[in-house]
Amino acid sequence: MRPAHIQLLFVDGLGLPPEPLPQSVYAGLPALAQLLAPPCCVPLDAQLGVAGTPQSATGQTAIFTGSNAAARLGRHCEGFPGPELRAIIESGNLFSWLLAAGRRCAFANAYATRPGATLPLLFRSVTTVMTLHALGTTRNRQELLEGNAVYHDVTRETLAGLGVDDVPVISEVAAARHLLTVMRSVDVSLFEYFLTDHAGHRGSAAERQRVLRRLDALIGAFMAAMDSATELLLLVSDHGNIEVPATHGHSRNPVPWSAFGCAAEEARSGMSSLLDVTPKILELCGVPRR
Repeated sequence: MRPAHIQLLFVDGLGLPPEPLPQSVYAGLPALAQLLAPPCCVPLDAQLGVAGTPQSATGQTAIFTGSNAAARLGRHCEGFPGPELRAIIESGNLFSWLLAAGRRCAFANAYATRPGATLPLLFRSVTTVMTLHALGTTRNRQELLEGNAVYHDVTRETLAGLGVDDVPVISEVAAARHLLTVMRSVDVSLFEYFLTDHAGHRGSAAERQRVLRRLDALIGAFMAAMDSATELLLLVSDHGNIEVPATHGHSRNPVPWSAFGCAAEEARSGMSSLLDVTPKILELCGVPRR
């Protein structure tokens, strides 16, 4: 049975720790503890045969295109995608292939301060490039207010500091309801949470735990409310970072590919690296593999 709706959670900088989960930074986080452990989770290789430490731009391009961007460039590239990576993304990506096959997709993140299309090219993430290429636009403040989008920090608490003072703060439970609304309007929904990578780079131990607890609360509420008989939750990351509390940089640890709900076993089958993510989602949607 194919899932009626798929929610993909892309969590930046969320690696699998070398130590058992109960002794790791994920201790005391019940939803993450479930999703990051067998049978829900299988580890994915993020190095992709390229020397060095995995980075965001090439790792995310690999996830959303199925192309080994690091190998094509001869190196792992950090930050935002440059011209070479943008060309790879725009030549074909998860969203464009879904749309070409008649499937519906959405990037659930809201761009509340300015449209994604007005961002300078140098500051467009892989997900922004993919969304603008395939869908032409990003979700905005109005959709956020209507409950048809989710802000990247989940609860919207950081918006006031950006001069947006008319968008109310919400709970993680409310954000999960909004994410369910987006997912149920399409075949495949994507939500990106990148504060894990930010906290891994610059945050204190307390900050790391704060962003992990927020993510855990969102996932827990989403899992409790979804229909696991017809809906599928997937989680993936681009590289490790936050799971290594002694450092403030990326790791070479494997990353999770987690599946919960309808067709979860099929979703985990045959997965070994970031390159398998887009082909697997297309397969789950009945779209021929690319």
